[in-house]
Amino acid sequence: MDGFSDVAFFSLLMRQGSLTGAAQELGISQPAVSRRLSNIEGRLGVRLLQRTTRRISLTPEGETYLTEGARVLAELEAMERLVSGSREQPRGLLKVGATLGFGRRLISPLLSRFAKTFPEVEVQLTLNDRPLNIVEQGPDVVVRFGELPDSRLTARLLALNHRILCASPTYLSQAGVPDAPKSLSQHKCLFIREGDEAYGTWQLRKGQTSESVKVRGPLTSNDGECVMRWALEGHGIMIRSVWDVAPAIRDGSLQEVLSDWSLPGADIYAVFATRNHLSAKTRAFVDFLLDEFAHHRNPDKLHW
Repeated sequence: MDGFSDVAFFSLLMRQGSLTGAAQELGISQPAVSRRLSNIEGRLGVRLLQRTTRRISLTPEGETYLTEGARVLAELEAMERLVSGSREQPRGLLKVGATLGFGRRLISPLLSRFAKTFPEVEVQLTLNDRPLNIVEQGPDVVVRFGELPDSRLTARLLALNHRILCASPTYLSQAGVPDAPKSLSQHKCLFIREGDEAYGTWQLRKGQTSESVKVRGPLTSNDGECVMRWALEGHGIMIRSVWDVAPAIRDGSLQEVLSDWSLPGADIYAVFATRNHLSAKTRAFVDFLLDEFAHHRNPDKLHW
């Protein structure tokens, strides 16, 4: 630990900018600070500082010692927080963000159980038609669909999910079943305005082939439940996540079309800011979500 102690001392000395300032900060004499510095240099066998009566400046070796020492101290501090954090009890305000339909139907009930399990955590749930910006808006955890939008964030996969094209049997019996992506341009299509996705353009892929199709239709909304109702009532073809339409597909009120083509990914993630130390409340909630959605991460049991 002498090495760590010496690095901490040297970092403090450079923050203060003088032997006198370091002595005052540590509550010792200036000669004691000078002796401590000389002992460190003697142990390392190099000069770390150029010293005059008025100022100190780093030698190349001193600059390396300061820079690498700061990194080592930060890693040590993070490790100690991680170890001690395992004893922390989840408590305090936990801010959670989710999209409207998924948050209302699945995240809200889970939060009810989470609150009973961790009574010292106060949960604040915000639902929106697009994911909250963690960096700018400050939620602790956001449950979102698709790829990670920011390298400053960490994502944990909660559930495998994909989007499909589907419509009511009534609509398909009247308008016909599309046999290729280009056929969609001749159909009434229902739009969900989500995030920053290209409005009115649907991207489909099969193997190495991809197609971009311009589509149009009579009805749009930022709320998936509205679009789902319109599809069930025979207004057209929609894109919707499996988690939402699986019951309707099973009971026959909706029918999948172009099933051999795939749409942009929609796997579900818990996203939070990347930090060396995750708060106990956030860690507990992410672990809780991972447990609750565990069976949805098995590709052999992709059902909702």
